[in-house]
Amino acid sequence: MVIVDAGPLVALFDDSEKQHEVCSAAMKTLRAPPATTWPVLTEAFYLLGSWSKGRVELWDFILSGGLRIDAIPEDQWSRMRELMEKYSDLPMDFADASLVALSELHNVKTIFTLDRTDFSVYRPKHTPHYKIIP
Repeated sequence: MVIVDAGPLVALFDDSEKQHEVCSAAMKTLRAPPATTWPVLTEAFYLLGSWSKGRVELWDFILSGGLRIDAIPEDQWSRMRELMEKYSDLPMDFADASLVALSELHNVKTIFTLDRTDFSVYRPKHTPHYKIIP
């Protein structure tokens, strides 16, 4: 399983993004649909803005099963808060905290993100560091 952040989702569905081709190529290498969280999708739809084509294509991708959307169980909410406090100097946002919590919940070590700086710093409980793609 691979977890996907908002950046690649925006780049995939906005072909004017400079990372569009790189993210499209990386997506084709995945064996199964990546997983994400509702906070990440909220961020992606916001960043796609009023560009209706990208928003429509993201919805089509979701509804066709191209993306697995996981809820963060209530017993992990305090972990998200802990993470946001620990990385407040970056600062860690709510969406990133949800991805780290999801990765810990499912023991996932690979993240599909354009945010190499932050995800290189985050230290989840189950691995010393993430494998970051692309």
